[in-house]
Amino acid sequence: MEKAYKNLGYFFLLLVPLAFLGFYKRYLSQFPEFQETTTYIHIHAAIASIWLFMLIIQPFLIRNRKYKQHRIVGRISYFVFPLLILSFIPGIMRMASSGSPNLFFPLSDAIMLIILYSLAIYHRKNVAKHMRYMIGIALVFLDPTLGRIGVLLLNLPDNVNQNALCVLIYLILISLILLDRKNEKDYQPYLLILSLWIIHQITFNLIF
Repeated sequence: MEKAYKNLGYFFLLLVPLAFLGFYKRYLSQFPEFQETTTYIHIHAAIASIWLFMLIIQPFLIRNRKYKQHRIVGRISYFVFPLLILSFIPGIMRMASSGSPNLFFPLSDAIMLIILYSLAIYHRKNVAKHMRYMIGIALVFLDPTLGRIGVLLLNLPDNVNQNALCVLIYLILISLILLDRKNEKDYQPYLLILSLWIIHQITFNLIF
C-alpha cells in the first residue's frame, strides 16, 4: 500500500458512526419492533452493512499484508455487490410509481456505485487505480449518511444540505488530487470521480 494511504482503513471506519447517526432516527431507533419498516428496507440495510464491512476491512488486510484474504474478500464482492444494487430496486420502483423526485437519490447512488465498482474490478491488477476507485465508492456512501444527518438531525433544507455535501466531497477529492500530485502519483481516477459528482450536483439542482 502507498505510504500516503496507509491509514485509509481508519478513514473508512468513520463511515460506521456516520451511518449510525444518519439512519438512527428513522430506522435504528425502531429496534426491536421496526413497526414502520418494510422487509425490503431490512434486506437493503443488511446487504449495505455487509458491503460496508467488506469496504472497511480491505485496506486493513492490505496494510497487514494479508493479500490472500484480501483477494478472497474481493471475490466475495462479486456476489455481494450485485445483491447490493438489486436491493435498491424496490425503493426505486416505489418512488418511481409515486412520482417522487426523491427517486434521484437511490438511482444516482446506484449508477455511481456501478460505474466505480466496474472500474475498480477492471483495474484490479493495477493496485493504485483500484484503490482510488474504491475510495470513490466509499464517498458515495456519504450521500445517504450525511444527507440524512443534515436533514433529520441538523434540520437543513434539502437543497442546502445536498449542495453542502457535494462541496465537502469536492474538497476531499481536490485534497486527494493535490496529495497525489505532490507524491507524483496517478490522480486520473479522482478526476473521473469528481466529474461524476459534478454531474450529480447539476442534475440535483435541475430536479429540485
